[in-house]
Amino acid sequence: MTGRHYWLAVALLATTPAAAQLDQQQGRAPARGPDAPKTDPAVQQGDAPIVPDSEFNASLPPISGDINAPLVPISAQPNAPATVNTAPVQPDGTLPPAAAESPELAQPLVPLSSFDTTPLQTAADVKDKDAPEIRYETALKGLESLNLASQFNSLSALKQGKGKAANATQVAARAREDEALAVRLMKSLGYYDATAVSVIETQPGADAKTPGKLIATVTGTPGRLYHLSSIKVDAQPVVPPDLVTHNLPLRVGDPIEAARIQGAEANVSLVLPQQGYPFVKVGERDILLDDVSGQATGAYTLPVDTGPRARFGQLVTTGDPVFGVEHLNVFPRFKSGDIYDSRKTDDLRDALVATGLFRSVAVEPQRTGRVDADGTEAVDLLVRQTEGPPRSLAGSAGYSTGQGFKAEGSWTHRNLFPPEGALIGTVVAGTQEQGLSGTFRRSNAGQRDKTFTAIASAVHQSYDAFDAFTGTLSARWSRVSTPIWQKRFTYYYGGELVGTNESVYDFARGDTVRRTYGIVALPGQVEWDTSDSLLNPTRGYRLRLNVSPETSVNGGISPYVRTMVEGTFYYPVSAKLVIAGRAKAGSIQGIERDDLAPSRRYYGGGGGSVRGYGYQRLGPLDPQGNPVGGRSLNEFALEARYRFGNFGIVPFLDAGNSYESSLPSASDLRFGAGIGGRFYTNFGPMRIDVATPLNPRPGDGKVALYISIGQAF
Repeated sequence: MTGRHYWLAVALLATTPAAAQLDQQQGRAPARGPDAPKTDPAVQQGDAPIVPDSEFNASLPPISGDINAPLVPISAQPNAPATVNTAPVQPDGTLPPAAAESPELAQPLVPLSSFDTTPLQTAADVKDKDAPEIRYETALKGLESLNLASQFNSLSALKQGKGKAANATQVAARAREDEALAVRLMKSLGYYDATAVSVIETQPGADAKTPGKLIATVTGTPGRLYHLSSIKVDAQPVVPPDLVTHNLPLRVGDPIEAARIQGAEANVSLVLPQQGYPFVKVGERDILLDDVSGQATGAYTLPVDTGPRARFGQLVTTGDPVFGVEHLNVFPRFKSGDIYDSRKTDDLRDALVATGLFRSVAVEPQRTGRVDADGTEAVDLLVRQTEGPPRSLAGSAGYSTGQGFKAEGSWTHRNLFPPEGALIGTVVAGTQEQGLSGTFRRSNAGQRDKTFTAIASAVHQSYDAFDAFTGTLSARWSRVSTPIWQKRFTYYYGGELVGTNESVYDFARGDTVRRTYGIVALPGQVEWDTSDSLLNPTRGYRLRLNVSPETSVNGGISPYVRTMVEGTFYYPVSAKLVIAGRAKAGSIQGIERDDLAPSRRYYGGGGGSVRGYGYQRLGPLDPQGNPVGGRSLNEFALEARYRFGNFGIVPFLDAGNSYESSLPSASDLRFGAGIGGRFYTNFGPMRIDVATPLNPRPGDGKVALYISIGQAF
């Protein structure tokens, strides 16, 4: 066919008016058929053929039956017509001058910035609102065995279309996008020969009234899996020598999997700043694939600029002067000269954020050029401070059987007496407790997380056990755990002056009377904590000891000592189930119970004690059935904390009682059982417990409800 077209073009070229004109110029007669009349050519030009059919057909080359045969040059063809020069020639034999250039062509091009790139709108672009959408289904093959189906479906253009499209062309376009997606996902696992194709088929309807639908099938073929043939790291010498390679968890023979390689490189960027290299930079990897030898391998090269090995230098600051350098030096958990560790830098920043005094704060390592004797460089930490609002309002509310509703609100100025000298005003409103208090608190007082607190308060408490109006002045020094830094060993110690007027049952008179007590106390606590969380521990244990030497003044001076010891443990049976237990015992030595203010006695029962019994209901009772408290206490609890997602179920069993004697007894234990629900948040679990007493006494309720934040223990 090609040959025929080629010769046809030459034959037609020979019969054009330009060719006839050239014949006349060269002295040849124009070609005519044998029957052409001897008249002016212009007269019969429109009717008679210029070349007879027989002569035209004779000039054509023979047609070969082989369509793949090469073309034969014109000169080699039998009966080939003479080559005709169609270019007009001047009388002197030269070519004519070129035609004048069009003025439009001489204009400069339109600048790209002003070029109108708006595509022309065609009729196909206008969507017919009345046109029905077509339906389609999506099928995937070849990716299930690679565990890529879920990831593919989450990114698929066909899936995102939800089975609806304007037309079949749109379905085909989405299928082509999914082809590229499938190839990309397979390559991410190391299948660099991967291919994917899509097929769109029409499934007819069940009958004439049921429209058919399309089925778009994407099929992926992974091909060969490529593996690492070599691993090379270009880096400066480090200490220890294998620091980079040891923390690049890649091995020869591993699949060239994108996520695995990116994770290994991220590990280098994370670990090296923790080991003294704050300025490490991981460069662009190079993987040279070998798909020629048939091995399907890749040679991996990673450039790493480690920067200098560094030690902590000094703290310097810029921005708002919320804290001066002297107070900033209270927060670090490192000393000048320690090997640099980015985790301690992050901890410093977190501790500053926890003060609540910054709108924003950043801690950045800065090179100094100061080189130590061992070749390490001293790195200063630049603290960028931006002051935030120092005042805040806070509130909380809860309910439990026996204590009723209780709401608490507070106003705080965290830096009224710099640095970190806070003034706090608190209001308590509840069905059985009301009060006001003012607190001065100096946080991070000379040592991180060491706090000095002074409190003045006036509180009214009305419970079944007593009704008291109490005024307190206290001071306390403490060092406690925080969510940022949970410490193994914590403590507090201080002093209290208490004046209280309370209702008390006088067994000698057989009636309830009011008495006023003056109390001086020196409370203290030590705790050893190996648990993994403050609000939601899942492993470890805690041991706590409270000791408070006190003196009560009520017509006479009565010194005594209040003690309490408590231990808790947490054992993870599985990732979802934790067994938690608690044991607690208390004793008051040196005073008779009736000489002790009711608010200083020990009581059992309630959400933090033996659930199922009312608040302070366990222990000795007066003739009217009201609790009077005791000088000793014991409590036991066992929970099975089962968590699923952000929710949990906790069946529990509690036991305990309080006693008139100064030492607790294992006899007369009261048991409570129940079940709780947990809703886990980023600040701790919300707790709802429902319990019932297993061996109740007359007057004990059948069901008790407790709502609070945090686990029971």
